[in-house]
Amino acid sequence: MIGKMTETEFEVADIIWQQEPILSTKLVAICIEKFNWKKSTAYTILKRIENKGIIVNENGVIKSLIKKDEWETYESEKFINETFSGSLPKFLTAFSRGSRLTKKEIEELKKLIEQQEG
Repeated sequence: MIGKMTETEFEVADIIWQQEPILSTKLVAICIEKFNWKKSTAYTILKRIENKGIIVNENGVIKSLIKKDEWETYESEKFINETFSGSLPKFLTAFSRGSRLTKKEIEELKKLIEQQEG
């Protein structure tokens, strides 16, 4: 089971996804620069992400175990399951209620449905 990430953990994971494989020392330096963290804070966040099964740190080289698109799929499915009882049509109804879908979005949805049918 994948652990839920905080916003901060996601930001660090995103850096990893963009630059992997990445040396832990380089990642920590980026975090110190970008977030104004102490070295120990960066390593603590890194360890929390690793403990959630999202990345692995092998001899100071960090790689993801779960790619960003897989994470986004997992989070989306979890949200739909928890909020809309797993019903994609209920989600789309709620989503489209607030704003009209563009023609491009409608075409993309039609293609997705056709792919699922075929």
